[in-house]
Amino acid sequence: MAKILVIDDERPTLGMFRLFLEKYGHEVLLAENGADGLELFAREAPPVVLTDIKMPGMDGIEVLKRIKQANPAVEVIVITGHGDMDLAIQALNLDATDFINKPIKKEELDAALHRAEERLRLAKDKEEDVRVKTDEAVTAIEIKASVTAESEAALLDACRRAQASGGGILLNFSENASINGAGIAILTRVLLDCRDKGIRTAISGLSENFRTVFGIVGLSRLTEIYGNEQEARTALTA
Repeated sequence: MAKILVIDDERPTLGMFRLFLEKYGHEVLLAENGADGLELFAREAPPVVLTDIKMPGMDGIEVLKRIKQANPAVEVIVITGHGDMDLAIQALNLDATDFINKPIKKEELDAALHRAEERLRLAKDKEEDVRVKTDEAVTAIEIKASVTAESEAALLDACRRAQASGGGILLNFSENASINGAGIAILTRVLLDCRDKGIRTAISGLSENFRTVFGIVGLSRLTEIYGNEQEARTALTA
């Protein structure tokens, strides 16, 4: 199980995290402020960090920036309040890989940690984050881990193949996938280009968190979003 650092200025919240995470077998490190959290991070090098966004002194955005500067591969999950979607999107723009809302729900924490652990496994096994496969009617882009600046070549290649085949493009996200700020910008550019060239597109498999983000940043106005791959393929080939 992973070593996990939790940074939050509310002691009851830290106690809840310790209770949940130790029950799952994780080694848990706790810090009540950003400065202490960064000291623990530098000393213990946890692969997963959960940090509250709103904290006195050093806030979670600054903590996120410093951790990513030290090690871009660390999975940083930010903790936001309901209605703080602007802060969640700001964190994604700074390479946070996920977010969860307060009050913390066990099932949402479980899902976020599962996604983080799977992305770490994929990175360790050096599997491709983005894979392109084409059949007669659809160019499918299978997104297994994260859409980042490194995904740009694969996404542009899919556009080129779809333009050549005359088919549509399906962006099929695994349940563990995430999208950072650079990835959102690339997806926006790809979808706008497809729309301008009359290429049909669809998205499937997004987690609820990222469906919300896609709605806020306007991506859902550029393409149809479906609950599963089959629904999206059916729509693209209708």
